[in-house]
Amino acid sequence: MHLTKEAIATTERIRRLNLINSVTGIKPANLIGTISENGESNLAIFSSVVHLGSNPALLGFIVRPDREAGQHTYDNIRKTGFYTINHVQESFIEQAHYTSAKFKRDESEFEKCQFTEEYLPDFIAPFVKESRLKLGMKLRQLIPIELNNTVLVIGEIEHLIVPDEAVDQEGHLDLSRISDVGISGLNSYYKLEKIAQFPYARPKDLPDFSGENN
Repeated sequence: MHLTKEAIATTERIRRLNLINSVTGIKPANLIGTISENGESNLAIFSSVVHLGSNPALLGFIVRPDREAGQHTYDNIRKTGFYTINHVQESFIEQAHYTSAKFKRDESEFEKCQFTEEYLPDFIAPFVKESRLKLGMKLRQLIPIELNNTVLVIGEIEHLIVPDEAVDQEGHLDLSRISDVGISGLNSYYKLEKIAQFPYARPKDLPDFSGENN
């Protein structure tokens, strides 16, 4: 299959949506937890979380404020300044998936999808108790993307919670140890399996890829 820009634009909407959402490959599956100024909790699944820097520790994700589910998350973060990012594990992928349903603002996805709210002292946003890797985030910047009416939400990590056994001596995370999953497209979930780990790449240490020395 070879699709030009014009062919993509004329592809049936649902087929195009599924196809273009899949072309980036496997994406991280995360539940973003927020709370309104009135104390109403919200939880929504996102696959757009990206690393932006380690010092300060910044992460970003894309939200669509013009759509109901995205609007609730966006409004809560904008007004309170805090949110959580909770990795999705294999044991609760179905529950996580259904947080994408269009619930009313006063209906908490924690309750509807049977997740447990968990809080830290002096941190307003709810964590997902069932998640084994979770991050407490403080809003640092909102960048509107006019091309498609989305917003890049940039936050700084204030809390990082992960089991000790998933972190090696150098700080590498083995996500397969906590049964993390990834997303392709909008609704296909994949297991994560660690298959290799290489040293920091330097030109002087380049291996012989020709196979002549094998």
